[in-house]
Amino acid sequence: MRQILITNDDGIDADGLRRLAEAAKEFGEVWVVAPDGQRSAASHSITLHAPIDVYPVRYPVEGVHAYKCTGTPGDCVRTGSLGIMSKRPDVVLSGINKGYNVASDIQYSATAGAAFEGAFQGYLSIALSEGFGECHEVTDAYLTEILTMLLDRPFAAGTIWNVNFPDCALEECRGVLRDRTVSKGMFYKDTYDVIAKLPDDGVRLMVHGTYSEDAEEGTDFRAIVDRFVSIGQVKNIGYNNGALLYYRK
Repeated sequence: MRQILITNDDGIDADGLRRLAEAAKEFGEVWVVAPDGQRSAASHSITLHAPIDVYPVRYPVEGVHAYKCTGTPGDCVRTGSLGIMSKRPDVVLSGINKGYNVASDIQYSATAGAAFEGAFQGYLSIALSEGFGECHEVTDAYLTEILTMLLDRPFAAGTIWNVNFPDCALEECRGVLRDRTVSKGMFYKDTYDVIAKLPDDGVRLMVHGTYSEDAEEGTDFRAIVDRFVSIGQVKNIGYNNGALLYYRK
């Protein structure tokens, strides 16, 4: 039976994690190892200078082995696959993240980071994300179809699949676009505003993002803006002559 390890960066209680675990049961034995709290934007960080605690938890999806972890999503993949599971996983699923992971956001994403850790360990790895809204019609309609499409794909070293579902009603979704390239744009163009003066001439800063939908044709970002499901492959650092990451057709 296929061994499936699932993690996320929104934490063990996240609805997207539960929905992914429910769908994944159709494809094999499911193990969930997820952070005990929010870990967004942790990228591919792992814990080296402190212990990591892992606890079994009662999970709302029957038949799933579930654990919460005090580390990062990358730690969850490492502890889950190397220390918790009875067998090494055949596949790592990361998500379903609340918030898209496309364009420049991928380099910060702990959803993608966990999937990259899975690829680093030698497992087929898939990152899945959706919008911040409460409408999950598109995700739930296409999730099983896309898992069926991707779970039997051959493993490629240093490469993950990245899937993003648009935040719209199912009737507004225009279908699925594959082989999306990474956009050079960004959802939010950030500035840092001073929100307080501190002693010793210090300042307290808070990030402020200005939303933008400026994205190139053929990219992941453009697909989401145009209300398509976006599917692409992403290579990690070290697999493209030193470039950070890129989509591969």
